[in-house]
Amino acid sequence: MAKYPRIREQHIAVFGESGSGKTVLVSSFFGPTQEGSYQNDLWDLLADDTGQGSRLYKNYLRMRDRAAAPIATRFESTTYYFSVRLKGGDNDAGKKRPFDVLRLAWHDYPGDWFELEPRSSEEYNRRTDSFRSLLRSDVAILLVDGQKLLEYHGEEERYLKSLMFNFRHGLQRLKDDLLKDGPIIEFPRVWILALSKADLFPDWNVDTFRDLVILTAAEDLEHLRSTVAELIDTPEALSIGEDFMLLSSAKFELKSDGPQALDIDLTQRIGLDLILPVASILPLERRVQWQGKFDIPLKVLDSLADGAELLAVGIAGGKFAPIEKLLAMMPNSSRVAKARTILAAAVELTGPKLKEMNEQARAQHDYLRATLTQFKRDLEQGISSKVIRNPK
Repeated sequence: MAKYPRIREQHIAVFGESGSGKTVLVSSFFGPTQEGSYQNDLWDLLADDTGQGSRLYKNYLRMRDRAAAPIATRFESTTYYFSVRLKGGDNDAGKKRPFDVLRLAWHDYPGDWFELEPRSSEEYNRRTDSFRSLLRSDVAILLVDGQKLLEYHGEEERYLKSLMFNFRHGLQRLKDDLLKDGPIIEFPRVWILALSKADLFPDWNVDTFRDLVILTAAEDLEHLRSTVAELIDTPEALSIGEDFMLLSSAKFELKSDGPQALDIDLTQRIGLDLILPVASILPLERRVQWQGKFDIPLKVLDSLADGAELLAVGIAGGKFAPIEKLLAMMPNSSRVAKARTILAAAVELTGPKLKEMNEQARAQHDYLRATLTQFKRDLEQGISSKVIRNPK
């Protein structure tokens, strides 16, 4: 009998105005992993939809071989499904692990839909349906277009205020339909402001970006947070204006032989290697922080970092099989306490101990634990190199 892979699914939602680089980002995230020279000793990355994968890889190859940027998509909502397929499924550790595939659902929401009014009731319904499809996301990334920020040099406030207003106004248009069944339980709770095309600011780190946003648009950011808070159950469990990161798919430079001639260096990427750690590890860490600060209802807790206990056991080590059954049999209070213990053990694993656990997992060919601890190490490295900033 064929063995079907056990799948753990994580969702991210990527928002940005038209031209902010969403298509380039997703193409550059996927493309390098498909090159013949690419090697990863822990997992393989595949596109679940072969047609999508071919289009994204073609975009990447056109950038690599012809210095041609992908054509921007307009008025088109797309969800890309990528599967991180763990190696070593036939060894002892692989047979005991709770899943073999970490699937990433990458929701790309059209920027035009936040800038322009719906042209018809049909388009309005499409916008609402598309937005509902990404409500399962734990993490949302709101792109600040580096090119526009550069064009507004000295007047960055005008651009940032416009961006926040358009996005907030877009949410308010959908508010009545989204709330028809009451406050939303499952909703992106971690919102990262990301500077796209960060290669245009070679002297910046994430603190520079964050300081500019706070200096010029702190009130607008708070208005955005208030708008999102009005949509959700337990708005205390919400992070907007606390997480920042830098993203760049490549270094783009104009050549001297013509205004349309580009030189694209795809080796100079910023932040893309943090997408998988951000989608899988960051929600888990934030859930532990919120559990320690707030009395969160179980129905909301279950929607935060869904399946976090399995990810946590994968990081810290332990027996997988009994976890789901054990939690299901426990009364609510005991279940929350047990889950908190499991999650805290994973989140507190840092520094030399985390490195030791990663090396141990690799030596034992425990590919799940090696992958998750590597994601956690990558996130630590991103923070120390000031590519991403999280609240303390």
